[in-house]
Amino acid sequence: MAAATGQCAPSDAYDLLIIGGGINGTGIARDAAGRGLSVLLAERGDLAGFTSSSSTKLIHGGLRYLEYYEFRLVREALAERERLLRLAPHVIWPLRFVLPHDEGLRPAWMLRLGLFLYDHLARLRTLPGSHGVDLRSSAYGAPLQKRLTRGFVYSDCWVEDSRLVVLNAMDARERGATVLTRTGVVSARPEGEGWVATLRDERGGAERTIRAKAVVNAAGPWVSETLGGTLGINSRAAVRLIKGSHIVVKRLFAGDQAYILQQPDKRIIFAIPYERDFTLIGTTDVPYDGEPGPVSISADETDYLCGCINRSFDTKITPADVVWSYSGVRPLYDDAAENASAVTRDYVLDVEDQGGTAAVLSVFGGKITTYRRLAEHALEKLKPYFPHLRKAWTGEAVLPGGAMKDADFDRFLAKLKAEKPFLSDETARRLARAYGTRARDIVGTAQSMADLGEAFDGGLTAAEVDYLRTEEWAVTADDILWRRSKLGLRTSPESAARLAAYLDCRAEAA
Repeated sequence: MAAATGQCAPSDAYDLLIIGGGINGTGIARDAAGRGLSVLLAERGDLAGFTSSSSTKLIHGGLRYLEYYEFRLVREALAERERLLRLAPHVIWPLRFVLPHDEGLRPAWMLRLGLFLYDHLARLRTLPGSHGVDLRSSAYGAPLQKRLTRGFVYSDCWVEDSRLVVLNAMDARERGATVLTRTGVVSARPEGEGWVATLRDERGGAERTIRAKAVVNAAGPWVSETLGGTLGINSRAAVRLIKGSHIVVKRLFAGDQAYILQQPDKRIIFAIPYERDFTLIGTTDVPYDGEPGPVSISADETDYLCGCINRSFDTKITPADVVWSYSGVRPLYDDAAENASAVTRDYVLDVEDQGGTAAVLSVFGGKITTYRRLAEHALEKLKPYFPHLRKAWTGEAVLPGGAMKDADFDRFLAKLKAEKPFLSDETARRLARAYGTRARDIVGTAQSMADLGEAFDGGLTAAEVDYLRTEEWAVTADDILWRRSKLGLRTSPESAARLAAYLDCRAEAA
């Protein structure tokens, strides 16, 4: 390849260039590769480095979206909830939610009606339906203030969001896609019947030129910037940035249930069991006008979330109780809603056609629950440019590690523990949850923990680190401790430093 002349070697010609390694970019890459397209995905940081690792970590229909009459979105999300539960049973599992009725807020009849619709909008329902509960006599009411006497219980699902992104990227690669992290798209221009793009290695600075028949702009919060700057297109669609923040505190209540709490400002806040010893609380919805890069929670947001808990739980929390927080910027489609909470969570796919051949599809909005359907719709919109595109296939194909008989996680976990009795219950469960059947690729033929190499905090071993490096694009300690896992909550500064040193040594040896 001669970058100076803009010429591309045949190996650098692709059907599809995808910009962005979040859930939408990796989902589209997986779908497209499985339909026979040659795909290159470029992510300038780590996979799920921003928005896709900063969600409330739920696969859900969006109960509160019914208030905004988004019935199509809720129906689609509920159908996807059931499907994804079968396709990735290691990183997605059922969760029961307790919704207390709070006098002076939404009336009980409205909650009951909303849950009735929620139960029946999905054509297929395998999760338990909703029902009323007397909080005075139920264990569900034990951590709540005595003024909350009745409520409702319903089902949704939990997801390890950043792991879901990585699994889609892995499957895309295994179906022929090229996935490049720490690789930015510097520029792209229409040429002939497609695009010529310049890519840059963000670590070493080396540049390369590639050609693609079409571009997918799945840059998340940078979608508008990518359109106008990188691609040079003035789009009619606009993005509205909303910051959502979460806090993590020591566990507030016993049991596996989560709570969904109404607030006087008509928002709802979740309190969810997290990483066994903690409670995850969120999220805020704050209009955001800054640069869509790394963001952090504000003091006002922290106070707000603490106040939400203190309105309903007996146990009071303050900002001093927060052990970790995270924030993300959501790129919602700008529908001109005045209230940030009312902005549609539905997605919009906008195709710009440069002279009838050089197409770019941009993704606005969306939510992690509906990423798979979003990818199918994106490929439908691109089909005029790829007339030989194969039919949709992802609805029945399990994600890496998810090939468990009857999608039965507990059965698989029991089998893994029997195969490797030296694994502690905690480590066996963590490996099974993170990697599913591919946990066996990590433990291999090991007969003891010592066989897995150097030990770090939280049960992390060199064998797992090496797997993450070679199979899951992990480069830094943060990639491993906060995105491939949440072991950062259990890792001392000394262990994190040893991990960083180990990664440096492995990179130098490569």
